[in-house]
Amino acid sequence: MTVDAARISSVWLGRAGILLAIFVLELVAISLAYQFLADIVCEHTDAMGACNFLRGMVLRALVVLGVAALLIRAWPETFAEFLQSTRTHRNSAARAVHFLGVLLMATPLVVFWGQDLSAHFSQAFLPWAAGAVLSIAGGLLWLAPMDAWGRVLWTRRHSTVPILLLAALVPDLVLSIRPIWDWQALTALTFSAVETTLRLFSANVDSEAIEYVIGIDDFYVSIAPQCSGVEGFALVTVFVAIYAFIFRQDVRMKRFLLVMLPIALLMSWILNILRIALLILIGARISPEIAVNGFHSYAGWLMFTCLAFGLMALAQKVTWLHREGTRPVVAQPLRSDIIAAQLLPFALFMVTSTLIAALFLHPGLGMPVNTFVLGFAVLFFLPVFRRFEWQPDAVALASGAVVGIGWVLAAPAADDLLTESLFALPVWALALWAVTRIIGTVVLVPIVEEMFFRGYLLARLDGPQLWRRAGAVVLSSAAFALLHGRWFEAGLAGLVFAAVMLRRGRVSDAIWSHAVANGVVAAVAAWRGDWSLI
Repeated sequence: MTVDAARISSVWLGRAGILLAIFVLELVAISLAYQFLADIVCEHTDAMGACNFLRGMVLRALVVLGVAALLIRAWPETFAEFLQSTRTHRNSAARAVHFLGVLLMATPLVVFWGQDLSAHFSQAFLPWAAGAVLSIAGGLLWLAPMDAWGRVLWTRRHSTVPILLLAALVPDLVLSIRPIWDWQALTALTFSAVETTLRLFSANVDSEAIEYVIGIDDFYVSIAPQCSGVEGFALVTVFVAIYAFIFRQDVRMKRFLLVMLPIALLMSWILNILRIALLILIGARISPEIAVNGFHSYAGWLMFTCLAFGLMALAQKVTWLHREGTRPVVAQPLRSDIIAAQLLPFALFMVTSTLIAALFLHPGLGMPVNTFVLGFAVLFFLPVFRRFEWQPDAVALASGAVVGIGWVLAAPAADDLLTESLFALPVWALALWAVTRIIGTVVLVPIVEEMFFRGYLLARLDGPQLWRRAGAVVLSSAAFALLHGRWFEAGLAGLVFAAVMLRRGRVSDAIWSHAVANGVVAAVAAWRGDWSLI
């Protein structure tokens, strides 16, 4: 192996990494928008197949992304040149085409606002399809030049293209074999396991074994044959098969299939049980709408994605599954890679925030979950943070205090829903929520956000010319503002944090300033009992 994995990781997490993150966020944003802001049922349209195909785009994209990661890991020499080409490639026309496509995909949501999109599916399909083609084509050419794509796709005896096409069609292949999924014994076993799991959390579980209906209080679900776990079995089996094919020269095939496939099937079934149990608990205890329109729609593919990447990491880690001398040696551990420390914790932050918005009655109630996730991420990249100069700077501290005071003075009225929900909690639960929320707000969020917006985005856009520096400050601050509900105040805060960092060239100064600002806000929030401030 002539190209080490550390070099691949460094290049991949550069410009290519940030563009792929943008593409994934766009896809998730469009999917969530149509899920929560539009009324569309595929069974009520005149083109159910096309509708289901579009609804499966998120899962399809995640499967392709996972398989692409496998290919990069398996054939680093093949992809090294391609990933290197992405660093210097610029194509403003492709970028414009990509964003035009995204706007076209969002157009039906605006045109048919407040109407039943099921009845207007034929009119909406054209902008959806045209937008998808333009956004994909523009995105690919924005990422890398055409000749680079040609070289990377038509290699390894032309196997790259068929593998990626197979990955893209995995959801459709699984759907096509649905008629053979009526495994009554597995459905009964899944039903029993869900009932047992729910009884660990509630004594009010009501079930009807004949019809496979189960619920708590007034929220019931029916466990259909396709909910028994066979869909997950099909997905993970295909994924394990693709992995075995890609790494066929490296793995001991019999050991791999005899060990990894049973683990994959078992974990898939367990996750399916947890998914159904959580769906019922959320519907009964939090909100039926969140359970049906949020959790039910996205939990499946999120769990599959986590399982797929977990299996990939496990297979790469276990030496016993590989032939001697075939496992790649990573010269630089991921947790010591500064680019990874700038990007991955923020990606976790965004994914967790999206899940919280879907699962909790009010996003603020679930924010302590972010504390635990971000705490893990920061601890994981501790070797990177230990290399920073952490001596506090007076200017950074003072500017942070000014930002915090300004944020409090410009605050809108308190959020009554969050306040009522919090004070309905037991005292111990409210205290735990407050402590974890403050730790996350004052310590962890400043580190993660500043590492991304100032440490990565601002530094990448910055240049020696005055116009480049000004543009870098404005764009990074605008992106920071879009992440916050109060975009004007957040934009001003972003300008301050950018100036603080550029003053001495230390992202740690921006982290200190951000932490002080959040500390001021958290202190006032605790004093007033108005937790909507943070």
